[in-house]
Amino acid sequence: MNSIKIIFFIFISLNISLKVSSNDYLIKSLKESNKLIFIRHSIAPGSGDPINFDILDCSTQRNLNYLGINQSKKIGQFFLKNNIKIDKVISSQWCRCKETATLLNMGPVQEFAGLNSFFQGYARRDQTLKKLEQRLANLGPAGLYLMVTHQVVIQAVTQLTVASGECVAYNFQTKQAIEIKVD
Repeated sequence: MNSIKIIFFIFISLNISLKVSSNDYLIKSLKESNKLIFIRHSIAPGSGDPINFDILDCSTQRNLNYLGINQSKKIGQFFLKNNIKIDKVISSQWCRCKETATLLNMGPVQEFAGLNSFFQGYARRDQTLKKLEQRLANLGPAGLYLMVTHQVVIQAVTQLTVASGECVAYNFQTKQAIEIKVD
C-alpha cells in the first residue's frame, strides 16, 4: 500500500499530462480555479500556411471549412450545456483561431501574440512562449480562461498533441494538463 501512495505522490507532483474520456471528471476539473482551457483551432484543411501568408489578411491563410465552423459551434454548445462559465477568451492572431474563438460564442475575443504559431517561423518560438509564460504568471488565481491557439503552442506548454478542435484543461499553477474530447 505504501508503494501505491508513493507512486501517486510522484505522479501528482510532476508536470503530468493526461488524456481522459470521462465528461463528469472533465466538467468537475474545469470548474476548479487556476485553470485555463487551450483549444486548438477547429478544422482548417491543410498544414501550415501558404507562402504569401499575411497575419492581417485572412485570404492568405488556411481557414476553417464548414466542418471547422460546425466543430467550433459544437464545442461552444458543450460548454454552455455543461454550465462551464468562461471569464475571458483569448486567441492567437491567426484568422482560423479568431474565427474558432468567435464561433464558440463565449464572449468577446482578445487577440494575443503569445498564442501565435511558430510552426513555419512566422513567430519566434522563444519569444512567443515567453509572452505566454508572462501572461500565465499574471492571470488571477480564480477564473476560467479560454485560449484558442495552435498545436505547437499547446504541445510546448502541456506536452500533449491534440487534433483540430481538441481542448486541454491546464492548471497553470500545478502545470497539470488533461485532454478534453468534446463529442
